[in-house]
Amino acid sequence: MKSLLAFIRKEMLEQRRSGKLIILGILFTVLGIMSPAIAKLTPWLMEMMAGSLAGNGLVFTSVSVSAMDSWVQFFKNMPMGLIAFVLIESSIFTREYQTGTLLLSLTKGLERHKVVAAKTAVLAFLWTVSYWLCAGITYGYTAFFWDNAIVQHLLFSMTCWWVFGLLAVVLMVLFSTMARSNTGVLAGTGCVVLVSYLLSFFSGLKKLMPTVLMDGTSLIYGMVEPKTYTVPLGIAAVMIPVCLAVSVSTFNRKQL
Repeated sequence: MKSLLAFIRKEMLEQRRSGKLIILGILFTVLGIMSPAIAKLTPWLMEMMAGSLAGNGLVFTSVSVSAMDSWVQFFKNMPMGLIAFVLIESSIFTREYQTGTLLLSLTKGLERHKVVAAKTAVLAFLWTVSYWLCAGITYGYTAFFWDNAIVQHLLFSMTCWWVFGLLAVVLMVLFSTMARSNTGVLAGTGCVVLVSYLLSFFSGLKKLMPTVLMDGTSLIYGMVEPKTYTVPLGIAAVMIPVCLAVSVSTFNRKQL
């Protein structure tokens, strides 16, 4: 346990030294502010465009916004946040393959499964803090301008998105144990998410795909019930430990 905790501390120190902690903090803070800001500015933007719309024969009517618009924007912004997170953290294994520092740690007695566990724990922690920081900022500003009480199943919809992010994290770990370059990690993670997204277009498969967890808009409008997400949540909950088990098995056989 001591070696695991020591490696986790080493990983967090590397995150701080590389500036990734600051980048993630700034990125998700901006995303959290953007959601209510865009919603708040929408009527003003529409008024600015009223003249050109009238010139094209379109009649401008006043636009009213509410907390719903802020949260819709939040769920539109989160894919950008997750993509940025994966891009920033995709080198967590491959950087050490290239520099040889991981091999040095292993020769000193660190067990391979602890390397996978430590790096996964760090990534999961960073994703959790980043995501809920963003959600908390959005919640605070939205509550200041409007009333969050009108949003249905808000906490559940946010939790579903967080779980999907955790799935993306373990997929990134899995492909990090297979590939030696960032390109391989990004391609593998992106392909799995893309295939899941494309399969969700088939009505018979949609309710099974974890990518359904990203559809927070339907939840907050009450278009679907939380029980609709039970199966995708269950599949994601199964995939996460399976991916971790495969990651450990693959890393144990990997030539460094």
